[in-house]
Amino acid sequence: MDGEWNPWHGCHKYSAGCANCYVYRRDASVGRDASKVYRTRDFDLPLRRNRQGGYKLAPGSLVYTCFTSDFLVEEADAWRQEAFAMMRQRQDLRFFFITKRIERLGALLPEDWGPEGYANVEIGCTCEDQEAVRRRLPEFLHLPIRRRSVICEPLLGPVELEDFLAGGGVAQVVAGGESGEGARTCDYAWVLSLRDQCARSGVGFHFKQTGARFRKDGRLYAIPRRHQLSQARKAGIDIDP
Repeated sequence: MDGEWNPWHGCHKYSAGCANCYVYRRDASVGRDASKVYRTRDFDLPLRRNRQGGYKLAPGSLVYTCFTSDFLVEEADAWRQEAFAMMRQRQDLRFFFITKRIERLGALLPEDWGPEGYANVEIGCTCEDQEAVRRRLPEFLHLPIRRRSVICEPLLGPVELEDFLAGGGVAQVVAGGESGEGARTCDYAWVLSLRDQCARSGVGFHFKQTGARFRKDGRLYAIPRRHQLSQARKAGIDIDP
């Protein structure tokens, strides 16, 4: 059973993909400022136990980590080593976090990270456009990470990844459009191009969601939020190598 752990909340916008951040939209709807980063009450969730004495995050779970912030956001530097220690302690869980700040990771890794990283931690690097690919992926592929994913979401234009996929360091590419008011268009041709690049490189591919504004064969569609994931699934273009 999958779980979610948000040890801190809030973030400051960092690049083009952040313009319509869902965390900012959600926080604004309840009068909260999403640019204020704070440690949450769930900070120690991986170590908490239920009344029966078992862990609240059940062994074997995939734990989506820090999805209401960025795990490498600067304001969380004082808390991150303790978070890493909890990941290390809970080897029976798989932790997955996504970051736009991958260039910070090398200097922030714990001393016991090892030459390949913790076996139970997967890291996704967001590359929403070609500029992000150029700036982030060379660093991402040289870091000691056991399992890597490239997250092209929100996909803001055509992206060429193939040169970075050929070496076998990337396990999966995820693509998706942008949701919410003011969403920018995602073109199905960009998604198919990424899928084809992954197929040629033997890399997994997942089309996560269409986004709110989805163009296919030159026609623009307005996709309600409740259908964006299911419409992506219906495309049937995922690759599981």
